Amino acid sequence: MAFDGLFTRAMVKELADCLVGGRVAKISAPYQNEVILTIRNQRKNYPLLLSAHPTYARTQITEIPYSNPQTPTNFTMVLRKYLESAKLSFVEQFENDRVINFGFVTRNELGDKLPLLLSLEIMGRYSNLILVDQETGKIIDTVKHVSMDQNRYRTLLPQATYRLPPSQGKINPFKDESKAYLELLRKFPNREVLAKNIVKTYQGFSRESALILADRLHETRELDDAFAAFLRETNNPHPTILETDKGLDFTCFKASSEHVVTFETLSLMIDAYYREKATRDRVMSQGSKLIHVIKNDLSRNRKKLVKLEKELKATENADEYRIKGELLTTYLYQITRGMTEVTLNNYYDHEKPVKISLSNQLSPSANAQKYFKRYQKLKNAVSFVTRQIDLTKKEIDYLETIQAQIELAEPKDLQDIELELEKGGYLETKNKAKKKPRQSKSKPETFVASDGTEISIGKNNYQNDRLTLKTAKKDYYWLHVKNVPGSHVIVNSDSPSDETLTEAAIIAAYYSKSRASANVAVDFVQVKKIRKPNGAKPGFVIYEGQKTLYVTPDKELIEKLKHAK
Repeated sequence: MAFDGLFTRAMVKELADCLVGGRVAKISAPYQNEVILTIRNQRKNYPLLLSAHPTYARTQITEIPYSNPQTPTNFTMVLRKYLESAKLSFVEQFENDRVINFGFVTRNELGDKLPLLLSLEIMGRYSNLILVDQETGKIIDTVKHVSMDQNRYRTLLPQATYRLPPSQGKINPFKDESKAYLELLRKFPNREVLAKNIVKTYQGFSRESALILADRLHETRELDDAFAAFLRETNNPHPTILETDKGLDFTCFKASSEHVVTFETLSLMIDAYYREKATRDRVMSQGSKLIHVIKNDLSRNRKKLVKLEKELKATENADEYRIKGELLTTYLYQITRGMTEVTLNNYYDHEKPVKISLSNQLSPSANAQKYFKRYQKLKNAVSFVTRQIDLTKKEIDYLETIQAQIELAEPKDLQDIELELEKGGYLETKNKAKKKPRQSKSKPETFVASDGTEISIGKNNYQNDRLTLKTAKKDYYWLHVKNVPGSHVIVNSDSPSDETLTEAAIIAAYYSKSRASANVAVDFVQVKKIRKPNGAKPGFVIYEGQKTLYVTPDKELIEKLKHAK
């Protein structure tokens, strides 16, 4: 289901139970349009995610680790100024809409109490996070500024008066004294049509929620009780991720589907549901420049390879030019200037006649020399073109490796990839004279095998090089998908079990371009048998004496081994 008004109501109750009475200990904005308030309550820190993302807008207590950017946004600085150490006094939903108000109490410069409102509006691409002075009703700042030119109904700028989003004229289901659902059920007995009209009539219903209510109303004659029980379920939700015809979905209502995964809290469920979706979106957003560069370079090199292969194929006919030149030299007496073609017997092929084109501007001997020169040019081109084909194929392999790494990356991995592309000349380095703040080196990801053995994996070429060539001991085992771009995997043991090697191979297959394939070939060998050729690009190594395992990537196993640490 969508993060609709009903789900919002359930989430607000969960957040209020955990957070009200706590104080803001830390404020960060790891990504654009998203803020994390770390609220300290009952001797525990709760990272509260407030997202105004156009696709994944939501709020929850998150357990996903985030890293802070080097330079905080202006909105983050404003929040730190007003909300650090502020006490959270309430969490409320506006009617049954997707507007959540977080009430804070802090003190101004004079020491007087200052009530503030942080309002999260979940409205798709119009989602916003707004800090308001409750005493004056004035906006202090917003994560997205909206001028009068963009929205005539309300301006969302500092010092503007805060107005709620325009009403849609729908009924709040929790205050429905008219029992509109009875009339809807009478008029629209069809399940789909009933659900559609529930959405039109009631505030805060998504199509999925409306379908659940429609089913409940059709299952009983006690309609009032069924409607009331449905609404009460938001107070005692059943956090569930279920499998539908359209893929995975989540709900706070009890699901009848057989393929479900339940969670203790709504926040844990939302973390599980959005973890990969939001990460992919952030990578695509933050890495758009890298993706564009790689895509263009790949296209150019693939076109170049096609052209080179055509040139190489053309050299296969080089001997034809030599033979024609020799025939012209032998039969010069039969040729006169001005002829455009001549047919001669080919003494190399049982005197079969050969038609040879001539230039009427050249003498017979000059025409012969023209064919000899063409032959020599093609012959000389063979070694050059062959070398260029080899270099171009290596370049394509390298770019495909980078492309695969971006596809599998998390936002924190992009910096190493960008630095690698800058050093390789694929990206222009802006403001070369201005030194960037020194960044800490990103670390390989660690998994724990079923028997407790640690398995390390590089997520980009710099990590791969450090892991394989500097960090790993020589008697540890190294794994990589055979002849396919992917991550370097190290089993931190000199005598791993067959089960551990298989699990490491599954990790290697999963973090490669063969992630969606079955029966993937994965080479493994001890680190001491790996070396890096002089001048090789980052991440490129050669090895010998390897053995090969055949495995199928398993996402569930990956998650299990990842969270075992």
